[in-house]
Amino acid sequence: MGETADRAVERALGRRLWRMAGVAALAGVAWVGRDVPAQLGGRLTGARAERAARSPQFRDGTFHNPTSTRTMVADPGRNLVKELIFGKQKRRPDGGVPLLRPSAAPPADPARELNVVWYGHASALIEIEGRRVLLDPVWSDRCSPSTRVGPRRIHEPPVRLDELPPLDAILISHDHYDHLDLETVRGLLAHQSAPFLVPLGVGAHLDRWGVPEERIVELDWSESHQIGDLTVTATAAQHFSGRGLRRDGTLWSSWVVAGAHRRVFYTGDSGYFDGYAEIGAEHGPFDVTLMQIGAYDRAWPSIHMFPEEAVAAHLDLGGGLFIPVHWATFNLALHDWAEPVNRLWVEAKARDVRLAVPRPGERVVVDEPPAVDGWWQAIA
Repeated sequence: MGETADRAVERALGRRLWRMAGVAALAGVAWVGRDVPAQLGGRLTGARAERAARSPQFRDGTFHNPTSTRTMVADPGRNLVKELIFGKQKRRPDGGVPLLRPSAAPPADPARELNVVWYGHASALIEIEGRRVLLDPVWSDRCSPSTRVGPRRIHEPPVRLDELPPLDAILISHDHYDHLDLETVRGLLAHQSAPFLVPLGVGAHLDRWGVPEERIVELDWSESHQIGDLTVTATAAQHFSGRGLRRDGTLWSSWVVAGAHRRVFYTGDSGYFDGYAEIGAEHGPFDVTLMQIGAYDRAWPSIHMFPEEAVAAHLDLGGGLFIPVHWATFNLALHDWAEPVNRLWVEAKARDVRLAVPRPGERVVVDEPPAVDGWWQAIA
């Protein structure tokens, strides 16, 4: 009887320990995911949903690319999960990424001013004809719905959010976490008064996060908004959207920023498509293009450009100086950390394309760009 009682006690204790472990696991999951609901953003309702439904890009409840695309392409014999965990690619640099703090803007004729400060990944500042336009700002440590798990920054932002100069506009290309970040938006609300220019539907996220309605400007492709003498136009891109399980509930775009004398193009995220030549014919030529070169793979060839395609798109656009973005900061694909910029440098030389590859935080004066010095090779 004593042995049976002991076993009963052991079983009861075991069940209690399992229950405690289960509760602890659930608590851990809840702790990790406690910030997720807000990060997911808002949904299209009311007037915003009605406007989206009128867009030529919207049908059957979602937005669409001009031509049919697939976000993932079957690759027989390839295991992406296994490659992610056990692959031999060198997806982080050996050394620290060199950061620069932008010095004061060089003297310039305000009517002809054109500089670009790249902060890392797709975040950049355009200084054009006396105006300041910020692109896809992400200052958080992770690009993820959780602040505790997900892709983590390889380098720190070269400046703090509160050190940015007064902005005239903040442009968002689409709602993926590496381009639209809740905490960064909140920081910009606290330190800036500029409007957010976003593709259709993205305003629902900003609205949920407390951005005043008067600071949200939503644009469909080919629609423009005036910022003083600047004309900012949302243009086509070939990509997709979504912050949760639902896909393509908001639009994605590239951007044209045009002053009286200078013109800039930014790709956002996109695969290569015929639309670049059309954008170049309508809005170009461009003094400088900021082109996505990283996070590509043959498993998703239609939604992110390979470096060689980015050069082809730059030429389609009638681009002058090429500045690469969407690389170096977050590990979002299976290629080597330095592969995008190495491939780009080779292709730019082969096709006689003017190229600048700034360090994060470095200001590029578009009319006098620094020579490409291969700075990344020393740490790769």
